[in-house]
Amino acid sequence: MTRALSPRGALALQNVDGALSFALRAALAMALPSLPMALAGRADEAVYAMLGSFTTTFGRNQPYGRRARVLALAAVAMTACVGCGSGLGAWVRPQDGGAGAVVVVMTTALVAGVAKFACDATRLSGLGAVLLLFSFAVAANGSPAPSDVLPYTGLAAVGAAVAWTLGVSGRLIHPDRPQRIAVAAALREVADLMESGGGTGPHRHQATAAVLQAYRTLGLMPPTAAGRGARSDTVVRLTDFSWSLLVRAAPPPDAAALAVRLRVQVRLLVGRRRGRSDLAPELPLPPLAPPGAVAPRAPEERAAEERAAELVTGPSHGARGHGPVLLVPALRMVLGTGLAGGTALFLGVGHSYWAAISAAAVLHSVNVRTAAQRAVQRTLGTIVGLVLGFGLLALDPAPMVLVLLIVSLEFLLEYGVARNYALGVVFVTPLALLLSDLATPGAADALVGDRAVSSALGIVAGLLCALVVVHARAALRAQRALAACTAACEAAEQALTDGIRSSYPFAQTHLAAAAVELREADDAAAGELWPAEIDPTELAAAEQRAYRLLERLAQGD
Repeated sequence: MTRALSPRGALALQNVDGALSFALRAALAMALPSLPMALAGRADEAVYAMLGSFTTTFGRNQPYGRRARVLALAAVAMTACVGCGSGLGAWVRPQDGGAGAVVVVMTTALVAGVAKFACDATRLSGLGAVLLLFSFAVAANGSPAPSDVLPYTGLAAVGAAVAWTLGVSGRLIHPDRPQRIAVAAALREVADLMESGGGTGPHRHQATAAVLQAYRTLGLMPPTAAGRGARSDTVVRLTDFSWSLLVRAAPPPDAAALAVRLRVQVRLLVGRRRGRSDLAPELPLPPLAPPGAVAPRAPEERAAEERAAELVTGPSHGARGHGPVLLVPALRMVLGTGLAGGTALFLGVGHSYWAAISAAAVLHSVNVRTAAQRAVQRTLGTIVGLVLGFGLLALDPAPMVLVLLIVSLEFLLEYGVARNYALGVVFVTPLALLLSDLATPGAADALVGDRAVSSALGIVAGLLCALVVVHARAALRAQRALAACTAACEAAEQALTDGIRSSYPFAQTHLAAAAVELREADDAAAGELWPAEIDPTELAAAEQRAYRLLERLAQGD
């Protein structure tokens, strides 16, 4: 329990590229539909357009084609949550208490579990499940009348449509911005690997995962099958160069100087101003492939490349076959949100759904360890956020000022939450208070008191469910990942023995993906009360074997 509940790293800050532009986009998505309504004297109804605008948090830094699809699904889901929540609230009237309030608490818990399972299965990072739950809970507890259901749903759809439009509009200005950010992240991780001296371990894992993510964003595979032809542009060459450094058994002699040049390249990629060259000085990149230089490939070579590309470009290659593994976190979410919301309702706490949302925020994690870290982050962030929220409410701002404050807090939330969740909670706490005051004005001290008690109940309930519901299937995932990595190594050795170079791309990509999944599965299981019970030496040996084979495949030995 001491190992699983360790809060170490809870306050660490992350490097995030593109955070400013993303936060501006999120704030603009909220402002565009809500400010005209506030000017028209309908600020209380602007809340539902704001709920729809939370769609913008999905699909962060994904290529624009994929982002358009993700945002479209998220927009439908967010609108459906507002519509279903409003319809349920109008039907059972939870504000009257009794059975109607109990039904809303139970339904909220089920929505939380479904949202958690869907976001985990599709590997949507961020606050996706929590925001879906938030939209449903606010709509269900907003005292809607039957005649309000369709207008509220329509307002959410408008907010979601604005968020979708802004989310894909960047394609007109910087069409390759997501690709450049993904490649920059890969270069940064490879630079860290160069400075650490290479070898296996966390730096190697993070670099491998980042490079594979860069290829996934580019829609390509590692460069072992054939030339790139028309796709041999700067970002592709940089990704190929990252891969060539990654598969080396030892860093080059000038690793420190090379790491410096890689970091210079990162700044060039993430910067919005482009000079004559996007390349750092003296970066030893592979040459451009001349047009028409790619020789025709045999059918078996094309088949091997397609199999390898499927491993890299697939949206969730690491999660295939792990559907049952995702059920336990979803079950924790259902029990935690139900327990928190039910307890708050039983105690007569106002805005009892805030307790369910706090529990969901703690349980929107990978394992018990990350749930404990979320609990620490939620606690500290809520304390600071309550002070900020009380100060803003004490000013008794007019509805128009409230909308402007909410938009500003949304910008700060999206800018800070990617760096550390505690920073996000500092701003999401007053944001929730102001949203509630905008929809139903109330006394500042009562709102702050409800938020404090609800947050405490939710944090305790979420952490308790994380401890009580033992995730034994995480150990099964780790064991399967070790078996898959061993099988990938054996397949790579067989390919090297047979000397069939057309099979090298598939073997190489399969090895890299299996090594990343092995480390992620073991880390997830290590943070549970029921450990994977894999011998650490066996895990290290499997990783070392995989990376040695990667180097041999790259060299064609």
